[in-house]
Amino acid sequence: MLEGLLQLDQDFFLYLNGLGTKNWDNFFQFVSNKFSAIPLYLFLLILSFQKYGTKKTLVLLFTVGLLITVTDQLGNFFKYGVARLRPCHDPEIAPYMRLVKSYCGGKFGYFSAHASNSFALAVFFGSILKSSVRYLGVFLVLWAALVAYSRIYIGVHFPLDILTGAFIGSLFGWLFVKLFIFALRKFSL
Repeated sequence: MLEGLLQLDQDFFLYLNGLGTKNWDNFFQFVSNKFSAIPLYLFLLILSFQKYGTKKTLVLLFTVGLLITVTDQLGNFFKYGVARLRPCHDPEIAPYMRLVKSYCGGKFGYFSAHASNSFALAVFFGSILKSSVRYLGVFLVLWAALVAYSRIYIGVHFPLDILTGAFIGSLFGWLFVKLFIFALRKFSL
């Protein structure tokens, strides 16, 4: 059964990755670059400051730093623990796929830290700032999905890597919302 699921994942990867064209390569490389979201992060920081003020925003920044550290390191733990090759390092897949960028990344790819970090931030900020901007949560989840898909597009993750990362990121984003609210109440901020 596991072999069948992995085969389906490979087939779905080849289909999605094969949809790419030269016209969209630069766009998806940009989306996949972690620095491309800096304007979004600055916007979220400004919204947070407007809603929570200085002290609570400092607690928020600490919480977000911890959230990213946890999801990122958990991703690394799984990558080396599961040891599933990235598509671009898999000799069965590599000849048939499009590798958009010159560097493939580390040898292993399960699960995607890009997906987990993006979804963690989307759920976290979408929850704590939902009263500040209408449809912010929807926008952030769509942004996270675009970042996650970009990893398939450029050829460095299988769909299961992305789905697992999205699930884990969403779960931890929700847990850290609870932690943030607890910290605000505990310290009477």
